[in-house]
Amino acid sequence: MPRSTLQELTRNDWTLIESKAKRINFNLGQEIIKEGDRIDHLYVLRSGSASVELSGTTSKSVIATLVSGDVCGEMAFLGDSRATAAVVAKEEMEVDAIWADDLRQLISTFPGFGTRFYRSLAVILAQRLRQTSKELLREMTSKR
Repeated sequence: MPRSTLQELTRNDWTLIESKAKRINFNLGQEIIKEGDRIDHLYVLRSGSASVELSGTTSKSVIATLVSGDVCGEMAFLGDSRATAAVVAKEEMEVDAIWADDLRQLISTFPGFGTRFYRSLAVILAQRLRQTSKELLREMTSKR
C-alpha cells in the first residue's frame, strides 16, 4: 500500500483493508467517480493522479488534485449518499477499491480499527476544508 493520507491506521489495519480491496486500473480521462452517482466503494490511489471536478452550468471546475496515497469517495461513504464531485484520472493510474459494506464490517468486527479509520478521515477532511477555505479567501480577495 502506498503512503496514505489514512495516517492513523496501523500495519495490521492495512492488512485487513488490503484483504478486502480490489485493484482497478484507470486510463487517462476515465471517471473513477461520477458526480451524482451513488458510491459503494472507497478508493485509495496507488499510483497516478486524478482531478476532483465539479460541474457548473457551462463548464467543469477542478477543485483538487489527488495523488498516490490519497483517498476519494470518503464523503459519500460517510454520508451514505451520492458523490458531490467527479474524480477523473489525469494519467494512467491504479487504485484499490474497498467495498463500503466490507469496510463497515471491519469497523464493527475489529476493536480500535473504526476509531483509527474515522479519525484518519476526519484529519483528511479538515485538511481539505482548510485548503478550500484558503482558496476561497484568495478568490474573494482577488475580485475586490
